[in-house]
Amino acid sequence: MIKLTDVHKRFGSATTGIVAVDNVSLEISDGEIYGIIGYSGAGKSTLIRLLNGLEKPTSGTIEINSREISTIEGVDLRKARQKISMIFQHFNLLWSRTVKENIALPLEIAGVEESERNRKVLELIQLVGLEGRENAYPSELSGGQKQRVGIARALANDPEVLLCDEATSALDPETTDSILNLLTSINERLGLTIVLITHEMHVIRKICHRVAVMESGKVVESGKVLDVFQSPQEAITKRFVSQATDTGQANELIEQIKEDFQTGTLLKLIFVGERTEQPVLASLIRKFEIDVNIVQGNITHTHGGAYGTLLLQLVGEEKIIEQAIDYLHEEDVKTEVIGNE
Repeated sequence: MIKLTDVHKRFGSATTGIVAVDNVSLEISDGEIYGIIGYSGAGKSTLIRLLNGLEKPTSGTIEINSREISTIEGVDLRKARQKISMIFQHFNLLWSRTVKENIALPLEIAGVEESERNRKVLELIQLVGLEGRENAYPSELSGGQKQRVGIARALANDPEVLLCDEATSALDPETTDSILNLLTSINERLGLTIVLITHEMHVIRKICHRVAVMESGKVVESGKVLDVFQSPQEAITKRFVSQATDTGQANELIEQIKEDFQTGTLLKLIFVGERTEQPVLASLIRKFEIDVNIVQGNITHTHGGAYGTLLLQLVGEEKIIEQAIDYLHEEDVKTEVIGNE
Protein backbone atom coordinates (compact mmCIF):
# COMPACT_ATOMS: atom_id res chain seq x y z
CA MET A 1 0.00 0.00 0.00
CA ILE A 2 1.08 3.59 -0.67
CA LYS A 3 0.38 6.06 2.12
CA LEU A 4 1.04 9.79 2.06
CA THR A 5 0.52 11.65 5.33
CA ASP A 6 0.47 15.47 5.42
CA VAL A 7 3.06 15.67 2.64
CA HIS A 8 4.30 19.21 2.05
CA LYS A 9 6.93 20.24 -0.51
CA ARG A 10 8.35 23.73 -0.73
CA PHE A 11 11.04 24.86 -3.16
CA GLY A 12 13.15 27.78 -1.95
CA SER A 13 13.04 29.62 1.36
CA ALA A 14 10.20 29.66 3.84
CA THR A 15 9.38 33.26 2.97
CA THR A 16 9.93 33.49 -0.79
CA GLY A 17 9.71 29.85 -1.90
CA ILE A 18 7.01 28.09 -3.88
CA VAL A 19 4.72 25.47 -2.34
CA ALA A 20 4.33 22.69 -4.93
CA VAL A 21 2.55 20.12 -2.73
CA ASP A 22 0.44 21.38 0.14
CA ASN A 23 -0.33 18.90 2.98
CA VAL A 24 -1.48 16.03 0.80
CA SER A 25 -2.72 12.82 2.42
CA LEU A 26 -3.62 9.79 0.27
CA GLU A 27 -3.88 6.03 0.57
CA ILE A 28 -3.52 3.83 -2.51
CA SER A 29 -4.33 0.14 -2.20
CA ASP A 30 -2.25 -2.73 -3.55
CA GLY A 31 -3.21 -3.65 -7.11
CA GLU A 32 -5.15 -0.42 -7.65
CA ILE A 33 -4.99 1.91 -10.65
CA TYR A 34 -5.05 5.33 -9.01
CA GLY A 35 -5.33 8.51 -11.05
CA ILE A 36 -4.03 11.94 -10.04
CA ILE A 37 -5.37 14.69 -12.28
CA GLY A 38 -4.73 18.40 -12.45
CA TYR A 39 -3.82 21.19 -14.83
CA SER A 40 -0.26 22.40 -15.37
CA GLY A 41 1.17 23.75 -12.11
CA ALA A 42 -1.19 21.77 -9.88
CA GLY A 43 1.71 19.90 -8.24
CA LYS A 44 1.07 16.45 -9.65
CA SER A 45 4.52 16.00 -11.26
CA THR A 46 6.23 17.02 -8.03
CA LEU A 47 4.04 14.53 -6.21
CA ILE A 48 5.16 11.68 -8.45
CA ARG A 49 8.82 12.65 -7.93
CA LEU A 50 8.17 12.45 -4.21
CA LEU A 51 6.76 8.95 -4.64
CA ASN A 52 9.92 7.61 -6.30
CA GLY A 53 12.32 9.43 -4.00
CA LEU A 54 13.68 11.89 -6.56
CA GLU A 55 12.44 14.65 -4.23
CA LYS A 56 12.25 14.69 -0.45
CA PRO A 57 9.20 16.21 1.24
CA THR A 58 9.71 19.36 3.30
CA SER A 59 7.47 17.69 5.86
CA GLY A 60 5.18 14.68 6.10
CA THR A 61 5.79 11.01 5.35
CA ILE A 62 5.56 8.72 2.30
CA GLU A 63 5.31 4.96 2.85
CA ILE A 64 5.36 2.37 0.08
CA ASN A 65 4.76 -1.20 1.20
CA SER A 66 5.70 -0.31 4.80
CA ARG A 67 8.98 1.40 3.79
CA GLU A 68 9.24 5.12 4.45
CA ILE A 69 10.62 6.37 1.12
CA SER A 70 10.81 9.91 2.43
CA THR A 71 13.61 9.07 4.89
CA ILE A 72 15.81 6.37 3.33
CA GLU A 73 18.93 7.31 1.35
CA GLY A 74 21.91 5.87 -0.51
CA VAL A 75 21.95 2.15 -1.26
CA ASP A 76 18.63 1.56 0.49
CA LEU A 77 16.95 4.19 -1.66
CA ARG A 78 18.40 2.72 -4.86
CA LYS A 79 17.11 -0.73 -3.88
CA ALA A 80 13.68 0.70 -3.08
CA ARG A 81 13.55 2.46 -6.46
CA GLN A 82 14.04 -0.86 -8.25
CA LYS A 83 10.54 -1.73 -7.06
CA ILE A 84 9.11 1.66 -8.11
CA SER A 85 9.31 1.97 -11.88
CA MET A 86 8.26 4.88 -14.07
CA ILE A 87 7.16 5.59 -17.64
CA PHE A 88 7.27 9.04 -19.19
CA GLN A 89 5.45 11.29 -21.64
CA HIS A 90 8.38 11.41 -24.08
CA PHE A 91 9.48 7.77 -23.63
CA ASN A 92 13.11 8.51 -22.52
CA LEU A 93 14.56 5.69 -24.64
CA LEU A 94 18.23 5.37 -25.59
CA TRP A 95 18.28 6.04 -29.34
CA SER A 96 21.50 4.10 -29.92
CA ARG A 97 19.99 0.92 -28.48
CA THR A 98 17.53 -1.50 -30.04
CA VAL A 99 14.20 -2.42 -28.50
CA LYS A 100 15.60 -5.44 -26.70
CA GLU A 101 18.70 -3.52 -25.58
CA ASN A 102 16.56 -0.72 -24.12
CA ILE A 103 14.43 -3.23 -22.22
CA ALA A 104 17.54 -5.05 -20.98
CA LEU A 105 19.17 -1.91 -19.55
CA PRO A 106 17.70 -2.11 -15.98
CA LEU A 107 18.67 -5.79 -15.85
CA GLU A 108 22.25 -4.97 -16.87
CA ILE A 109 22.44 -2.30 -14.16
CA ALA A 110 21.10 -4.81 -11.63
CA GLY A 111 23.82 -7.33 -12.63
CA VAL A 112 21.47 -9.99 -13.99
CA GLU A 113 23.26 -12.71 -15.98
CA GLU A 114 22.96 -12.56 -19.77
CA SER A 115 20.93 -15.76 -20.18
CA GLU A 116 18.38 -14.60 -17.61
CA ARG A 117 18.33 -11.12 -19.18
CA ASN A 118 17.54 -12.59 -22.60
CA ARG A 119 14.76 -14.74 -21.17
CA LYS A 120 13.21 -11.82 -19.32
CA VAL A 121 13.46 -9.46 -22.30
CA LEU A 122 11.72 -11.96 -24.58
CA GLU A 123 8.94 -12.41 -22.01
CA LEU A 124 8.43 -8.65 -21.76
CA ILE A 125 8.45 -8.15 -25.54
CA GLN A 126 5.62 -10.66 -25.78
CA LEU A 127 3.77 -9.05 -22.87
CA VAL A 128 3.68 -5.61 -24.51
CA GLY A 129 3.03 -6.90 -28.05
CA LEU A 130 6.32 -6.03 -29.76
CA GLU A 131 7.14 -9.39 -31.31
CA GLY A 132 9.13 -8.90 -34.51
CA ARG A 133 10.44 -5.47 -33.46
CA GLU A 134 13.18 -6.68 -31.11
CA ASN A 135 16.04 -5.36 -33.25
CA ALA A 136 14.42 -2.07 -34.29
CA TYR A 137 15.77 1.26 -33.06
CA PRO A 138 13.51 3.92 -31.49
CA SER A 139 13.70 6.04 -34.66
CA GLU A 140 12.01 3.17 -36.51
CA LEU A 141 9.07 2.92 -34.09
CA SER A 142 5.73 4.69 -33.84
CA GLY A 143 4.84 6.66 -30.71
CA GLY A 144 2.74 3.81 -29.36
CA GLN A 145 5.53 1.29 -29.96
CA LYS A 146 8.03 3.54 -28.18
CA GLN A 147 5.74 3.73 -25.17
CA ARG A 148 5.39 -0.06 -25.20
CA VAL A 149 9.18 -0.28 -25.02
CA GLY A 150 9.09 2.15 -22.10
CA ILE A 151 6.50 0.01 -20.33
CA ALA A 152 8.48 -3.19 -20.91
CA ARG A 153 11.66 -1.55 -19.62
CA ALA A 154 9.79 -0.32 -16.53
CA LEU A 155 8.64 -3.88 -15.81
CA ALA A 156 12.08 -5.45 -16.16
CA ASN A 157 12.88 -5.49 -12.44
CA ASP A 158 9.45 -6.85 -11.44
CA PRO A 159 8.34 -3.63 -9.71
CA GLU A 160 5.59 -3.42 -7.13
CA VAL A 161 4.53 0.08 -8.25
CA LEU A 162 4.38 1.62 -11.73
CA LEU A 163 4.31 5.42 -11.93
CA CYS A 164 2.98 6.91 -15.17
CA ASP A 165 3.81 10.58 -15.73
CA GLU A 166 1.54 11.86 -18.54
CA ALA A 167 2.32 8.59 -20.31
CA THR A 168 -0.25 9.07 -23.09
CA SER A 169 -0.14 12.85 -23.58
CA ALA A 170 2.10 12.64 -26.66
CA LEU A 171 -0.08 10.02 -28.38
CA ASP A 172 -3.09 10.23 -30.67
CA PRO A 173 -6.49 9.09 -29.28
CA GLU A 174 -6.46 5.61 -30.86
CA THR A 175 -2.91 4.90 -29.68
CA THR A 176 -3.76 6.30 -26.25
CA ASP A 177 -6.60 3.78 -25.92
CA SER A 178 -4.31 0.90 -26.92
CA ILE A 179 -1.73 1.91 -24.28
CA LEU A 180 -4.45 2.27 -21.63
CA ASN A 181 -5.76 -1.19 -22.53
CA LEU A 182 -2.23 -2.54 -22.14
CA LEU A 183 -1.84 -0.94 -18.71
CA THR A 184 -5.19 -2.39 -17.63
CA SER A 185 -4.10 -5.84 -18.82
CA ILE A 186 -0.78 -5.55 -16.96
CA ASN A 187 -2.58 -4.45 -13.80
CA GLU A 188 -4.92 -7.44 -13.97
CA ARG A 189 -2.28 -10.03 -14.92
CA LEU A 190 0.50 -8.92 -12.60
CA GLY A 191 -1.48 -7.33 -9.77
CA LEU A 192 0.69 -4.25 -10.21
CA THR A 193 -0.19 -1.01 -8.42
CA ILE A 194 -0.34 1.83 -10.97
CA VAL A 195 -0.30 5.54 -10.13
CA LEU A 196 -1.22 7.58 -13.16
CA ILE A 197 -0.57 11.32 -13.45
CA THR A 198 -2.56 13.08 -16.16
CA HIS A 199 -4.49 16.19 -17.17
CA GLU A 200 -6.92 14.15 -19.30
CA MET A 201 -10.14 12.98 -17.66
CA HIS A 202 -10.69 10.50 -20.51
CA VAL A 203 -7.67 8.59 -19.20
CA ILE A 204 -9.06 8.57 -15.66
CA ARG A 205 -12.48 7.47 -16.86
CA LYS A 206 -11.14 4.58 -18.92
CA ILE A 207 -8.84 2.73 -16.52
CA CYS A 208 -8.66 4.19 -12.99
CA HIS A 209 -10.40 2.76 -9.95
CA ARG A 210 -10.07 5.94 -7.88
CA VAL A 211 -8.96 9.49 -8.55
CA ALA A 212 -7.56 12.52 -6.72
CA VAL A 213 -8.04 15.98 -8.20
CA MET A 214 -5.21 18.46 -7.53
CA GLU A 215 -5.28 22.24 -7.67
CA SER A 216 -2.61 24.64 -6.37
CA GLY A 217 -0.74 21.81 -4.65
CA LYS A 218 -3.78 20.50 -2.77
CA VAL A 219 -6.01 17.48 -3.28
CA VAL A 220 -9.38 19.21 -3.54
CA GLU A 221 -11.49 16.12 -4.27
CA SER A 222 -11.00 12.35 -4.32
CA GLY A 223 -12.98 9.14 -4.49
CA LYS A 224 -14.12 6.31 -6.71
CA VAL A 225 -14.09 7.35 -10.35
CA LEU A 226 -17.77 6.52 -10.86
CA ASP A 227 -18.76 8.60 -7.83
CA VAL A 228 -16.65 11.56 -8.94
CA PHE A 229 -18.08 11.46 -12.46
CA GLN A 230 -21.62 11.11 -11.18
CA SER A 231 -21.44 13.87 -8.56
CA PRO A 232 -18.40 16.15 -8.93
CA GLN A 233 -18.24 18.63 -6.05
CA GLU A 234 -15.49 21.13 -6.87
CA ALA A 235 -15.54 23.56 -9.79
CA ILE A 236 -12.30 22.17 -11.23
CA THR A 237 -13.64 18.61 -11.05
CA LYS A 238 -16.81 19.67 -12.85
CA ARG A 239 -14.64 21.15 -15.61
CA PHE A 240 -12.71 17.90 -16.02
CA VAL A 241 -15.88 15.80 -16.02
CA SER A 242 -17.50 18.13 -18.53
CA GLN A 243 -14.53 17.73 -20.89
CA ALA A 244 -14.72 13.94 -20.71
CA THR A 245 -18.51 13.54 -20.98
CA ASP A 246 -19.82 16.53 -22.94
CA THR A 247 -21.93 17.41 -19.90
CA GLY A 248 -21.19 21.06 -20.51
CA GLN A 249 -23.07 20.96 -23.80
CA ALA A 250 -25.77 18.81 -22.21
CA ASN A 251 -26.26 21.35 -19.40
CA GLU A 252 -26.57 24.17 -21.94
CA LEU A 253 -29.17 22.11 -23.78
CA ILE A 254 -31.11 21.50 -20.55
CA GLU A 255 -31.16 25.22 -19.79
CA GLN A 256 -32.51 25.93 -23.27
CA ILE A 257 -35.14 23.21 -22.89
CA LYS A 258 -36.23 24.67 -19.54
CA GLU A 259 -36.71 28.07 -21.18
CA ASP A 260 -38.83 26.55 -23.96
CA PHE A 261 -40.71 24.19 -21.64
CA GLN A 262 -44.50 24.61 -21.83
CA THR A 263 -46.46 21.64 -20.45
CA GLY A 264 -46.21 18.75 -18.01
CA THR A 265 -43.26 17.96 -15.74
CA LEU A 266 -39.64 18.08 -16.85
CA LEU A 267 -37.69 15.36 -15.05
CA LYS A 268 -34.00 14.53 -14.94
CA LEU A 269 -33.14 10.89 -14.21
CA ILE A 270 -29.72 9.53 -13.20
CA PHE A 271 -29.00 5.81 -13.59
CA VAL A 272 -25.92 4.21 -12.00
CA GLY A 273 -24.25 0.85 -12.63
CA GLU A 274 -26.60 -1.98 -13.59
CA ARG A 275 -29.56 0.41 -13.68
CA THR A 276 -28.24 1.82 -16.98
CA GLU A 277 -29.11 -1.53 -18.58
CA GLN A 278 -32.55 -2.06 -16.99
CA PRO A 279 -35.86 -1.31 -18.84
CA VAL A 280 -37.07 1.12 -16.15
CA LEU A 281 -38.54 3.54 -18.67
CA ALA A 282 -40.56 0.83 -20.41
CA SER A 283 -41.97 -0.27 -17.05
CA LEU A 284 -42.85 3.33 -16.21
CA ILE A 285 -44.86 3.74 -19.41
CA ARG A 286 -46.73 0.45 -18.87
CA LYS A 287 -47.60 1.17 -15.24
CA PHE A 288 -48.89 4.75 -15.44
CA GLU A 289 -51.35 6.56 -17.67
CA ILE A 290 -49.04 9.38 -18.67
CA ASP A 291 -47.32 10.46 -21.86
CA VAL A 292 -43.54 10.19 -21.69
CA ASN A 293 -41.33 12.09 -24.14
CA ILE A 294 -37.56 11.56 -24.17
CA VAL A 295 -35.95 14.98 -24.49
CA GLN A 296 -32.25 14.19 -24.09
CA GLY A 297 -30.00 11.42 -22.72
CA ASN A 298 -26.52 9.93 -22.60
CA ILE A 299 -24.49 7.15 -20.94
CA THR A 300 -20.92 7.53 -19.66
CA HIS A 301 -18.73 4.48 -19.05
CA THR A 302 -16.03 4.42 -16.36
CA HIS A 303 -13.74 1.65 -15.14
CA GLY A 304 -16.01 1.26 -12.11
CA GLY A 305 -19.25 1.08 -14.06
CA ALA A 306 -21.59 3.21 -16.12
CA TYR A 307 -23.93 6.04 -15.29
CA GLY A 308 -26.53 7.66 -17.49
CA THR A 309 -28.71 10.75 -17.50
CA LEU A 310 -32.12 11.04 -19.15
CA LEU A 311 -34.34 14.08 -19.51
CA LEU A 312 -38.06 13.29 -19.73
CA GLN A 313 -41.23 15.27 -20.24
CA LEU A 314 -44.15 13.70 -18.33
CA VAL A 315 -47.64 14.81 -19.35
CA GLY A 316 -50.74 13.72 -17.42
CA GLU A 317 -52.62 14.14 -14.17
CA GLU A 318 -50.48 15.66 -11.43
CA LYS A 319 -51.30 12.86 -8.97
CA ILE A 320 -50.29 10.13 -11.43
CA ILE A 321 -47.06 11.95 -12.25
CA GLU A 322 -46.25 12.06 -8.52
CA GLN A 323 -46.90 8.29 -8.33
CA ALA A 324 -44.62 7.75 -11.31
CA ILE A 325 -41.81 9.71 -9.63
CA ASP A 326 -42.30 7.69 -6.43
CA TYR A 327 -42.00 4.53 -8.51
CA LEU A 328 -38.67 5.72 -9.95
CA HIS A 329 -37.39 6.35 -6.41
CA GLU A 330 -38.40 2.80 -5.45
CA GLU A 331 -36.38 1.55 -8.42
CA ASP A 332 -33.27 3.39 -7.09
CA VAL A 333 -33.29 5.92 -9.93
CA LYS A 334 -32.26 9.39 -8.79
CA THR A 335 -34.75 11.96 -10.04
CA GLU A 336 -34.82 15.74 -10.08
CA VAL A 337 -37.81 17.84 -11.16
CA ILE A 338 -36.30 20.70 -13.16
CA GLY A 339 -39.48 22.13 -14.67
CA ASN A 340 -43.18 22.04 -13.83
CA GLU A 341 -46.01 23.75 -15.74
